[in-house]
Amino acid sequence: MLQTKTQRRTLMQRFTLFTLFFSLLITAFSCTENQRARSFGGKQEIALPTNTKLVSATWKNDSMYTLTRPMRSTERPETHTFKEYSSFGVLQGTVMIVESRD
Repeated sequence: MLQTKTQRRTLMQRFTLFTLFFSLLITAFSCTENQRARSFGGKQEIALPTNTKLVSATWKNDSMYTLTRPMRSTERPETHTFKEYSSFGVLQGTVMIVESRD
């Protein structure tokens, strides 16, 4: 079966789009939620253990580290939102750290 030039071009375009879509899909699901929030502008929510207060949070490579302490009886739980503001406004990640009390 002979294919015309237009049919071959269409087939090649479909193959290229499928390959691109599949590659993006694999990349998105192979990353952890932390990596997606940091690298691709996703959202992540971290629930701290009960009766724990957030003191500080920082990144090192693709890992987030939190400094916590026991919550005092007079303190209320809070939600902290960390946002990335990139220079071009693209791929802005958000990490929410949620405290809780029993």
